[in-house]
Amino acid sequence: MSILSSFSSDVLVSLPMLAFLGLCIGSFLNVVIYRVPVMMERGTWVESALQLVDANAWRRVFGASQPAPPSLAAAYASLETHIEALPPLGIARPRSRCPACGHAIRWHENIPVLGWLMLRGRCSSCGVGISPRYPLVELFTGLVFVAIGWRLGPQWSTLMWCAVAATLIALAGIDWDTTYLPDSLTLPLMWAGLVAAALGWNASLSLAHSVWGAAAGYLSLWAVYWAFKLATGKEGMGYGDFKLLAALGAWLGPWMIVPILLMASVVGAVVGLTMKARSTLREGRYVPFGPFLVGGGLIVMLVGSPAVMRWLGWV
Repeated sequence: MSILSSFSSDVLVSLPMLAFLGLCIGSFLNVVIYRVPVMMERGTWVESALQLVDANAWRRVFGASQPAPPSLAAAYASLETHIEALPPLGIARPRSRCPACGHAIRWHENIPVLGWLMLRGRCSSCGVGISPRYPLVELFTGLVFVAIGWRLGPQWSTLMWCAVAATLIALAGIDWDTTYLPDSLTLPLMWAGLVAAALGWNASLSLAHSVWGAAAGYLSLWAVYWAFKLATGKEGMGYGDFKLLAALGAWLGPWMIVPILLMASVVGAVVGLTMKARSTLREGRYVPFGPFLVGGGLIVMLVGSPAVMRWLGWV
């Protein structure tokens, strides 16, 4: 049995298999990056519609003597009609389609990287260009999986760290596009880090260190948020950043919070200044912080905490 198990890990967690797995997972991440924010926003619209006709909530906020205006009921009816007309949407269904013409992507057009190259970056039906980001996400995910396999070797925990990396890549893409860091990804990632430490799957981290890492990650950005808000009256970041750094702390430990923040802040500042100089900042003139936190976390993950501590002169 041990020979079979060793053979399975040597083959299934080998670098070529990890590269193939990373390309396939990267293709799936493109779907996650696009659809999860839309699914979140649908839920927000449903909650908004229900709030319009919540008489108890109206009385709590505006006082019992102020009845809700009839226009709210009309807005609710309009929203309900539009929401009910939406087609079902999930991660697996419906099939991927061209956003311009609705052409259903065929299986051979959906082959990671090769499908985009065979189509020459254009829809086979309407000819509209397909963003090169799709194959880039696939290639990047494949390279990260290979790098993790190279560092850890052919062991089953390698797949665990690949799953962590895939979740981080999805979060970076979603935050860059929408400034959302969904609880549906950040919170399970944090809890998975705590469980992995408790079960001994994360050999480099005890449960106590994982808990302190999550606490340090959350509270450090929480403190920065409130200090900035009290000083300026403005919000400098969202609560999703707190939860993302808490998840990174749960997986990488409390001593890696400072290096991750340093790397994220420096790279984020450089990117932000470059975008400002090129007048490419989005409306509101901000750059989301989540992708840079992810970048710092991936660097720590790929080079290891001991190497990072040596860089900083802590050992």
